[in-house]
Amino acid sequence: MESGPSLTPYDELQARLEADRAAAARRAVAEERQRIARELHDVVAHSVSVMTVQAGAVRRLLRPEQERERLALEAIETTGREALTEMRRLVGLLRDQGSTPDFAPQPSMRTVDVLVGTVREAGLPVELEVEGEPRELPPGVDLSAYRVIQEALTNALKYAGPAKAWVTVRWKEGELEVEVANDGRSEPVGDGGGHGLAGLRERVSLVGGSIESGPRAGGGFVVKAHLPLGGRV
Repeated sequence: MESGPSLTPYDELQARLEADRAAAARRAVAEERQRIARELHDVVAHSVSVMTVQAGAVRRLLRPEQERERLALEAIETTGREALTEMRRLVGLLRDQGSTPDFAPQPSMRTVDVLVGTVREAGLPVELEVEGEPRELPPGVDLSAYRVIQEALTNALKYAGPAKAWVTVRWKEGELEVEVANDGRSEPVGDGGGHGLAGLRERVSLVGGSIESGPRAGGGFVVKAHLPLGGRV
């Protein structure tokens, strides 16, 4: 029986490179999922902590005859503390061994001007434009929008070469649109093969949004994300 044509050394090299790229992309997505889980843990843990503290504060204001209300609030406090304990155990599985949880406030679209200022100081001229009336966002959507801007600006700073960037935040009916464009290089950037963008797609899809990226008309690169204002937490 005749065997098929053997692969040339060039074909074998290309196959290995493709396999390496696919494996790197899978690792990037897995790492981004872990990062998302850690960040959302901190967001939710803060919310549960606030609810638990408020329940305790209200319980202490009850009159002696309000026994039924007192029992209900005690149940909320107990459930909240138990939930926090289990969440810390769960997120411990996703953290590097030996690290400790970070309970610092997560970044937010409310501080995107600070992010832009930091990137400017690092050497990339950036213009920020906000269209529409800002609204309160679900924590997951808020964090995702911030990370899209952060990743796109970081990539532009690292890989776009001498360039200028524009960040546009559009508050639409039922949707938040964030767009980050630069006039530098037109090819995908980040992690050598667009793995940063793959991580962003994972993050944005988790909250029910979508993201697109590619060459910018007139030169450069653009990343645009659409996030539902009533998206998943």
